[in-house]
Amino acid sequence: MIYRFRVILDNDTEDDIFRDIEIRKTDTLEDLHNTITQSFGFDGTEMASFYKSDDEWNQGEEISLFDMSESINPVKLMNETFLEDVVDQSKTKLIYVYDFLSMWTFLVELAEIVQVTKGVDYPNLMYVHGQIPDEAPEKSFEADDLEDFDKFGNDLNIDDYDDLDFNENWN
Repeated sequence: MIYRFRVILDNDTEDDIFRDIEIRKTDTLEDLHNTITQSFGFDGTEMASFYKSDDEWNQGEEISLFDMSESINPVKLMNETFLEDVVDQSKTKLIYVYDFLSMWTFLVELAEIVQVTKGVDYPNLMYVHGQIPDEAPEKSFEADDLEDFDKFGNDLNIDDYDDLDFNENWN
């Protein structure tokens, strides 16, 4: 079986930028990562991760390109994770982040599951829409209310170190 994905650059511009990709359901997330980077013109040398997502695009479990945890907590790796194990007709969405310094963020959605077409090499870039900008779109992290940013109250002065009691709790 073939998974058809739409990979959309998550940006705040009026222009949609996306790629439609076909890939075998038995391929790994690393195969999908390589296809996405090539289809958007990246060199593929930067760190990247997929995140499982629910229907509202809430970020879930990370599946990383490399294990950077130093065995503290094991992480799932792209090259060990098959598409069919994380995506199906009921779980259709992933978030993909490429280059953690620039934070290129993509919404990856399973659009269709189809039969293999004879004579087609997979993965297959089916459709290209829009050109990727020179720089990653800036992310805005806005709270519903400005008070959400100040959970400690307005009376805390971080410049007044004498009142922070560092020595009292220092090991």
